[in-house]
Parts: sequence; structure tokens; C-alpha cells
Amino acid sequence: MLTKRFFKTKDEAEVTFEFSHPQAKKVELVAEFTGWEPVTMKFNKKERAFKSKHRLPTDKQFHFRYLIDGEQWDNDHKADAYVTNSFGTQNSVVNTQKIAM
Repeated sequence: MLTKRFFKTKDEAEVTFEFSHPQAKKVELVAEFTGWEPVTMKFNKKERAFKSKHRLPTDKQFHFRYLIDGEQWDNDHKADAYVTNSFGTQNSVVNTQKIAM
């Protein structure tokens, strides 16, 4: 699940990536904005989910995936979009475009 918070005075969004997997001991966020290097997500015991917050530039799209226990890939089931990658699977997409209310 993705949660976004936009700032009035900054051209960035704080995006919280949240992923639940009952048997996972470790979940890593692997994304364009991390240079495709895995970033370990923190486990929130109360919510029983792995979380990671990142500040990203607004009005852009970023591809990402989750790596479970260093061997299984999965997507965010609430991502903004999905695109086919060069491995024949799909990447999740987070869109940081501000939506006027």
C-alpha cells in the first residue's frame, strides 16, 4: 500500500511504502530512486506490516518492487500502475503528481 503526503512549500512528496507478508522475515524495497539497491523495510508489530518512508520529487513516476527474504519478488497490490520490465515480469509504479482538490 502507498500513502502520500504532499508539502505546500516543497516540490517533494513523502511516500510511505507498506507491505504485508505473513511468513516474511525480511522485506526490502528495491526501486529506481534507490539505484535499484535493496533498502530494508522496518517491521511494524502493531500493524503487522513492513514500512519504509521516502521523500521523492513531485510530478514524476518511479518503478519499484519488494524483495521478500532475499529471494521472492512481489509488487505492491495498491500501486498506482504496473509496467512490464526487462525480466518479463511487472514493476509497481508510484506517481508523485499532485492532484488538485
